[in-house]
Amino acid sequence: MKKTVLTFGLISGGISALMLMITIPFADRIGFDKGEILGYTSIVLSALLIFFGVRSYRDNANGGRLTFARGFAVGILITLLANVLYVATWEIAYFKFMPDFTDKYAAYSIAKAKASGASEDVIEKKTREAEQFKQTYNNPAVNVAMTFMEVFPIGLGVTLLSAAILRRKSLPVPA
Repeated sequence: MKKTVLTFGLISGGISALMLMITIPFADRIGFDKGEILGYTSIVLSALLIFFGVRSYRDNANGGRLTFARGFAVGILITLLANVLYVATWEIAYFKFMPDFTDKYAAYSIAKAKASGASEDVIEKKTREAEQFKQTYNNPAVNVAMTFMEVFPIGLGVTLLSAAILRRKSLPVPA
């Protein structure tokens, strides 16, 4: 199980981390709306490695058999390893290459509220929330937790689906 988890976890985490680093130079041109779509798309694509990892474990390491529990264990370990790589990459990117990210995101959020025709009270509330977000997000522990919770649900979903789809109690009978 260890080899499967390491192989597929490192590939999955590597894909999402690489996509993050590739898009950083273009962040201002991409914008927050398109960046969110691009980011989540690359995370979902890298999470597909969870399915292939669970299938590989079933077919190669476990003799064609797989219970839901074992499939879940393999998938969640791949997810955790991939997420650790993604979060580590984000922490480096954020603190070394994008220290003004929260300022730009706060300005974007306020501008979006203004463009939607929101009332002054709503804009003022959004401004306070943006300032609080900036202060909170600059705490590395909070930053790590928020980044992890941004990607973990995707991996959990793919893990649950993979374990359910790929479970096999006995070997198929040859025809």
